[in-house]
Amino acid sequence: MYHQPVLKNRRTVLERAEKFISDVYFTDCNLRGRLYGYSCPLESLASFLCPKRITFTEASKQNFAPYKVGDTFGPTWWTCWFKITLSIPESWRGKEVHLLWESDGEAMVWRDGQPVQGLTKDGEKTSYVLSDCLRDEDPHRVMLYVEMACNGLFGAGQGSMIAAPDPNRRFSVQRAELVVFNRDVRELLTDFEMLVDIVKAQQFQWVKSWYPGLFSEIQKYVKKGQFIPVGGTWVEMDGNLPSGESMVRQFLEGQRFFDQEFGIHCKEFWLPDTFGYSAQLPQIMQGCGITNFLTQKLSWNLVNTFPHNTFFWEGLDGSKVLTHFPPGNSYVMKGKIEDVMKTVKNNKDKGRANHSAALFGFGDGGGGPTQLMLDRLHRIKDSDGLPKVLISSPDQLFSLLHADSALLCTWTGELFLELHNGTYTTQAQIKQGNRQCESLLHDVEMASCLALCQDRTFEYPTEKLKQLWRLLLLNQFHDVIPGSCIEMVVEDALRYYEDIRSDGAALLHNACGALGSKGNAAGVFNSLPWERNEVIQIEDENIYVVTLLTTTSYLMLWYLWQYTREVQIEDVVYNSCDINKLPSIAPFVGFREAMADSSQGNQFVMFDDVPLYWDAWDVMDYHLQTRKPVQEVVHPVRVVSSGGLRGSVSFSLRISEKSIITQEIVMDAMCPYIKFNTEVKWAESHKFLKVEFPVRVHSSNATYEIQFGHLQRPTHRNTSWDWARFEVWGHKWTDLSEHNFGVALLNDCKYGYSVHKNTMTLSLLRAPKAPDANADMGTHHFTYAIMPHSGSFQDASVIQCAYNLNFPLRLIQCSPDIVPWSAFSINTEAVILETIKQAEDSKGTLVLRLYESHGSSVTATLSTSLPVREAWHCDLLEKQDPTRPACITSEGVTLNFSPFQIVSLLLVL
Repeated sequence: MYHQPVLKNRRTVLERAEKFISDVYFTDCNLRGRLYGYSCPLESLASFLCPKRITFTEASKQNFAPYKVGDTFGPTWWTCWFKITLSIPESWRGKEVHLLWESDGEAMVWRDGQPVQGLTKDGEKTSYVLSDCLRDEDPHRVMLYVEMACNGLFGAGQGSMIAAPDPNRRFSVQRAELVVFNRDVRELLTDFEMLVDIVKAQQFQWVKSWYPGLFSEIQKYVKKGQFIPVGGTWVEMDGNLPSGESMVRQFLEGQRFFDQEFGIHCKEFWLPDTFGYSAQLPQIMQGCGITNFLTQKLSWNLVNTFPHNTFFWEGLDGSKVLTHFPPGNSYVMKGKIEDVMKTVKNNKDKGRANHSAALFGFGDGGGGPTQLMLDRLHRIKDSDGLPKVLISSPDQLFSLLHADSALLCTWTGELFLELHNGTYTTQAQIKQGNRQCESLLHDVEMASCLALCQDRTFEYPTEKLKQLWRLLLLNQFHDVIPGSCIEMVVEDALRYYEDIRSDGAALLHNACGALGSKGNAAGVFNSLPWERNEVIQIEDENIYVVTLLTTTSYLMLWYLWQYTREVQIEDVVYNSCDINKLPSIAPFVGFREAMADSSQGNQFVMFDDVPLYWDAWDVMDYHLQTRKPVQEVVHPVRVVSSGGLRGSVSFSLRISEKSIITQEIVMDAMCPYIKFNTEVKWAESHKFLKVEFPVRVHSSNATYEIQFGHLQRPTHRNTSWDWARFEVWGHKWTDLSEHNFGVALLNDCKYGYSVHKNTMTLSLLRAPKAPDANADMGTHHFTYAIMPHSGSFQDASVIQCAYNLNFPLRLIQCSPDIVPWSAFSINTEAVILETIKQAEDSKGTLVLRLYESHGSSVTATLSTSLPVREAWHCDLLEKQDPTRPACITSEGVTLNFSPFQIVSLLLVL
C-alpha cells in the first residue's frame, strides 16, 4: 500500500511519541491504554473503619460492611481496612494476573496474615502481583486484606505539601479490580519512554569524558524488602541541634542495632535530608568507624552554590572524611535519561572524580524504587551516547572514590545550609524538651555510676536508660527537633519528653538515694566536675542556700553584685514609668560598661516572618527590614527581692493584643552573669520574637558553641557567604570578644542566634502556620543570661557558666552525717568531662567521655576517688584499643589532647 510522504518535523514527532505513551491523552488507543488486558470485578469488597492503627489479628475479627468503589471514608489519620475476595477466571491461564488498586491513601496488602506489599498512587505502586503466569495449581480464589491509612505520601496538607493537615479530608478507592497485566506492553512502554527522553537531555553540550553514576541500591532482606543498611544512626537525625553526646548515642545505638540484627557495620554516614552539618561530625564519624559521608541537602542553598560534589570534609579537630554530594541534587530520581544527564552535567569535580551517585526511588516520604525505575536503568546501563550506569552499593561507590581521590579538594569547617534556618527556633517546646532531657539523662547516668561505685548492690538501670535514650534520639529526627512536623507529631514528641522527665526523675531519685544513704537532711548533687558557687531557691520554704567554696571568690563577686544592685535596680525602681529605664542592664566588669552607647540591652524586638514557601522551615533575610521594638509596658518594673543572696526585679511588656512578655531579672551573689527568667504568652501569626544586646565590643568574628567545641562566624556581611549566615545556630552560648574583654550570651533551651556588628541577638519564638497551624501557640518559659567578662571567654569560664545554667545543682535527701565527696576532677578548665556511663557490654566498667573545649593542645590529669584497676582508650562505640592503655599515676590518669579532640576511656573498677 502506498503511503503519502510526510515532512518530518521534530516537534511533531516528539509530541506524537509523547501522546503514544501518555497516561492522560488518547488512552483508548495509545500504548499506555493497552497496559492492562482483560479485567473482571472483585468477588466481594468490604471495609471497616477505625480511628487508630490496630494489629492484623484484631482487624481480621471485625465486622466488615460492603464497600462500593468511589465511596468516601475518613477522616484524616484514621485507618480503613478492606477485606477482598477474588476469583481468577480459568480462561486467564498462562497470564500475568494483578490486583489493580488505585486510591489516594497509603495502603498495605496483607496475605495469609503477613504484609506483602505497599500500594500508593503517588509512589507509582498501584498493583499487586497475584501470579506472574497463572497455572492450574495456583490458587484461583484468594482472600486479601488491604490496610489503608487516611493520608497521602506526604500527609494530608490542605492545598500544598507543607500545609497543615486537613483534619476532615475524605478518601476513596478509585479502582479495585482483577486485571491481566501485559508485560510486553510494559517493556515496550519503557523502551519508548527512554528513547523519547534520549531524543530530548542531547540538547546538552556533550563533554569529552563521561563519568558514570554509581548508585546504592538497598539490598538486604528485611521483612521481604531489599536494602543495604546505611547511615549508622538510630534515625536520620538533625545535623545541628542535638548535643555532641546525643550524636554519639545516635551512632552507638544505630551501629549496635545494625550489628546485632544484620551482622554489618556501617562505613558510611548516609544523611541525605537534614538542615546543616556540624563541624564536629567528621570526628564523631571517625570515632564510630565511619570514613565516608553522603548527603545532597546543600544543593538547596538559597544564595551560594557549594563548589564541590566529591571532596574531603575536614572537621573542627582536623579529622577528615570522604564526602560525596550526588550531582543530580536529588534523592527521588526515577531512572530517567534526564536524571543521569543531570548527574553528569552538574558534577563540579570532573577531572578529580570520575564516579558519582544517582539516588533513585521515592526517597522522600518513603517507598523506594519501582520495577519501572529498575527497567529504565537496565536499558541505559551501556547505551551509546549516554553515561554508563551501574547499579551498585555504597561500599563500591566509596571504594572507587577513595581509589581516585589524590586530586580531591578539602572543605574545612561546618557545612552550613543556606535555607531552613527557621528550624533553629520553630516549636520551642520541642527544643526545650530536647535540652532538658539531654541534661537529665546525663545526670541519671552519672549518678547511677557513682551509686554503683558506692553501693555494689545498686542495679544500674541499663534497659530503662536505653529505652529513654531511644525516645530522645527518635525526637532528634530531622523533621521533629527542627519543628518542621505536623501537630500530631508535636503532640507525640512532647509526650515522649514527659515520659523521659518522669521516668528519668525516678531513676535519678533512686541513684541519689543510694548516694546519700537517704535521710531527712538536704544535700546537693553536682553532676559537673568543677566547683560551683550558686544560689539555690528551695521553693517550699522560700529560702536561699549558697554553696561556698572559697572565701576569695565569695568576697569579690559579692562586692560586684552589691555594686550592680545599687546602681541598676534602685535606679530602675525610681524611674519605673520611663520605658528607657526598663532593664537595659549595664553591668560593669572592672568598671567597664558592657552595653553600647545610647543603646538598650535586653531589647525585645518583633519581625514580620513570611517566608517564600517553607513556612516552619524558613526565615528569610528580608524579615530583618521589619524590625519593631517591643515597648508597651503592662506592669512597670518592681523589686521582687532586694537583699540577701539574690536581687531581682520583674516587669511585663505587651507584644500585641494577644501576646505578653513577663520577665524576672535575677542577680545572684557570686554569679558572674545576670539571668532573665522569661514567660511569654504567645498567640501570633507569622511573627518572630528576638531579644537584642548591643554591646561595647568590636570584633569581626563571634564565637558559638557547637557539639564538643566551638567555632567562629563573621559579624560582617562582606560576601554572599557571610550574608547567607544572617541567622545561625549554636548551643548553650555565643560570645563576642575583643582583646581582654567580651560579652557572652547564654541560654537554657534556645538554638537560633545572630551577631551582626556589635549586636548580639537570641531568637526566641516563631509563629508559622504550616505544617502545624498551631505551632508555638501558648505559654513559654525559658531563661537566658548575659555575661560580660574580662580576658578571653576561655579564661573567664564562659563554657563552665553555660554548663552551670543548663545543668542545675540538684537537691537530694541525705543523712545528716554524710561526708561530702567528689568522684572526678580535672586539673585544667580546657578539658570538659562530658559523660560518665556504664559500658554497654561490661557491668564492672565505666565509660568516660572528655573533650578539649578551648581549642588548645593540653595535657590533663583526671583525678578520681574511685578504685580504678585499669584504664584504656576506646572509640565512641566503646571498642577498647588494646594498643593504648591510659597512663595511671598517683595523681590520676594522664591524657593528651589536641584542639577539640574527643577522648573516650574505659575505666575498669
